[in-house]
Amino acid sequence: MNREILRLAIPNIISNISVPLLSSVDTALMGRMSELHIGAVGVGAMLFNFIYWNFGFLRMGTTGITAQAYGRNDASELSHTLGRALLVVLAVAALLLLVQGPLGYWGATLMNAEGEQLGLVLRYFNIRIWAAPATLGLYAFMGWFFGMQNPIFPLVLTIFINLINIAMSVYLVQYHGMGVDGVAWGTLIAQYSGLFLAVGLWAWRYRGLRAHLSWSAVAGVEELLGFLRINADIFLRTLCLTSAFAFFYARSAELGVMSLAVNTILLQFLNWMSYGVDGFAYASESLVGKYKGAGRPAQTRQAIGLSFAWGMGLAVLFSLAYGLGGPQLLRLFTNQEDVLAAAAPYLFWMALLPILGTPSYIWDGVYVGLTASKAMRNSMIMAFVVFLLAYWAGMGLGNHGLWLAMLLFLAGRGAFQHLLFYRKGLSIS
Repeated sequence: MNREILRLAIPNIISNISVPLLSSVDTALMGRMSELHIGAVGVGAMLFNFIYWNFGFLRMGTTGITAQAYGRNDASELSHTLGRALLVVLAVAALLLLVQGPLGYWGATLMNAEGEQLGLVLRYFNIRIWAAPATLGLYAFMGWFFGMQNPIFPLVLTIFINLINIAMSVYLVQYHGMGVDGVAWGTLIAQYSGLFLAVGLWAWRYRGLRAHLSWSAVAGVEELLGFLRINADIFLRTLCLTSAFAFFYARSAELGVMSLAVNTILLQFLNWMSYGVDGFAYASESLVGKYKGAGRPAQTRQAIGLSFAWGMGLAVLFSLAYGLGGPQLLRLFTNQEDVLAAAAPYLFWMALLPILGTPSYIWDGVYVGLTASKAMRNSMIMAFVVFLLAYWAGMGLGNHGLWLAMLLFLAGRGAFQHLLFYRKGLSIS
C-alpha cells in the first residue's frame, strides 16, 4: 500500500509544486515593480481562484466517480463520466464569458480594489477570462486521469502548462514591458496549450474507451442529474472555501496597500504547503475511490491511515523550512525592503500553518474518494462560520487577527471532517 501511495503521490507532488511556482514567479515579477502591481496581480489571481475553485467539482467529483468505476471495471461509466464533465464545462464556460464584464468589475470592487489598482486588476481580468474554456476543460481531464489511477498524465500536463506560462510571462513582462497584461496573456496561452495536449494524451492512451461511449447516455437526464447532485454539494463546499480566501484578500486590502502586498506574498507559503501535501490527498482520492468501488473496506481504511501518515510527515518538513528559513524565503518574492520588513512579524504563522492545516487537505482527498459530498459541504460550512467568528473576535489584532482566523479555519475544517468520519465511517455520504 505504501508503494501504491507513493506511486500516485510523488508525481502529484512534483506537478503540484509547479503550480505555486507559477504564482510565485508572477508575484516576483510584480514584486520588482511596486506594491501596487503585487496587490493587483494578487487580487486578479484571487478573483480567478474564486471563480475556478467554485467549479473545482469538475475535477474532484470526476475523480471520485471515475475511481469507483475503475474499481468496478465499468468501462461505460468511465467514458460517460468524462463526457458529462466536459458537457458541464461547455455550459459553465459559456456562462462565464457571457457575464464577464459585470463579473470582473463587481468582483474587483468587492475585494476593495480602487483607483489605479482597480484599473490594473480589470486589465488582468479582461484578458485572462478568455482562458475559461481551457481551464475548466483541464479540470475535467485532470480529475478523470486521477480517477484512472494515472498520475503521470497530470504531471506531464501541469509541468508543461506552467513552464509555458512562466516562460511567456517572463518574456512578455521583462522583454516587452507588458506588466500585468503580460502575466495574464502568459496564463491564457499556457491554458490552451495544455488543453490541446490533454486531448491528445487521452486519444493516444484511452482511445479504446470510445467504443463504450454513448452520447445519449452522457446526456441522459437521470444520469446527468446524479452527476450534478454530487457536484452541487462540492460546489457549495468550494464556495465557502473561496469566500474565505476572498474575504481574507478583501480585509487585507482594507488594511492598506502594504498589508495587501504582505499577505499576497505570505499566501505563497500556504500555496506551497497545500500543493505539496495535496500530492497525498490526490493519492487518497484515487485509492480510496478504487477500493470503495471494488468493495474492499480493509484496504480503504489502510489507504486512509497511510495517506495521513505520509501527509503529516511532509507537513513537518514544511513547518521546519518556514520556521527556520522564512526570512530567506521572503526574498524570493520581493526585493522591496519596506515589504520585507512589514512581512517579517507574520512569519511565525507560516510555521504553524502546515501542522494545523494539513489534516483538512488529506480529509478532502478521502471524502472525494468516498464521494461523501454532503459531509464535505457540511464540514466546510461549519469551518467557514468559525472563520468569520474568529475574524470578528480578533479585529482589534489587525493583520495578526486575520491570520489567526485563517489558521482556525484550516484547523476547524480538519477537526469537523474527523468528527463526521468518526461517527459514520466508510458509510459517510
